[in-house]
Amino acid sequence: MNKRIEEAFQHGKAFIPFITCGDPSLAVTEKLVFAMEEAGADLIELGIPFSDPTAEGPVIQEASTRALSGGVTTDRIFDMVRSIRKKSVIPMVFMTYANVVFSYGTERFLKTAAEIGMDGLILPDVPFEEKEEFDTVCKEHGLDLISLIAPTSRDRISAIAKEAEGFVYCVSSLGVTGVRSRITTDIGAMVKLVKEEKDIPCAVGFGISTPEQARDMAKYADGVIVGSAIVKLCAAYKEDCVPHVSEYVRSMKRAMNE
Repeated sequence: MNKRIEEAFQHGKAFIPFITCGDPSLAVTEKLVFAMEEAGADLIELGIPFSDPTAEGPVIQEASTRALSGGVTTDRIFDMVRSIRKKSVIPMVFMTYANVVFSYGTERFLKTAAEIGMDGLILPDVPFEEKEEFDTVCKEHGLDLISLIAPTSRDRISAIAKEAEGFVYCVSSLGVTGVRSRITTDIGAMVKLVKEEKDIPCAVGFGISTPEQARDMAKYADGVIVGSAIVKLCAAYKEDCVPHVSEYVRSMKRAMNE
């Protein structure tokens, strides 16, 4: 397991925010990373925008479109991470799609990601059975390929957990990412199946947006992941979003520790 990812879960329940790189700009994305760390984030997911993000709802799809329209590229995101790493050692993972990695060159992408100080990778469109080609290269460069489990994974959870690295991303709801008014999945049961197979942190994502939901999910899991609610703030406040996101992260982290 990557050392920084491991450490993210060693100080109580981990809060993991997601942001789309380059929305509203890469300069603001960099400021957001520092602000979220200062507000209590334990690990940050950096989304590399993709033109056809199949797992994403409209909020993150629109953020990807805005970022790509603004000229964001993988190389420019790598440069931003280099800049962040001059001042911060917060654990960070990329979340993107297989096509982004393929088109850059899998070996080149993962080697560069490791060299600039990234800790892991999430590829929501790569099923467990097809992860080998990415997983092997991730391991070579000391990156954790984060496994996802969904409510429909029940019969496969043990197999996925056995090979999982870093943490297990528990998808709380069926469908795409986005804010949900309530979460009905039995997260406790999913986490229990993982832990029976391997002692690895489990973080819950998809649909969590309020402090109350974060508090509830933190009772069952080791971490809570929030994306759409934060990306909505970036869309609403644009260049002025940093203090709003900072306060939101602070409120979510506070709720999880109550």
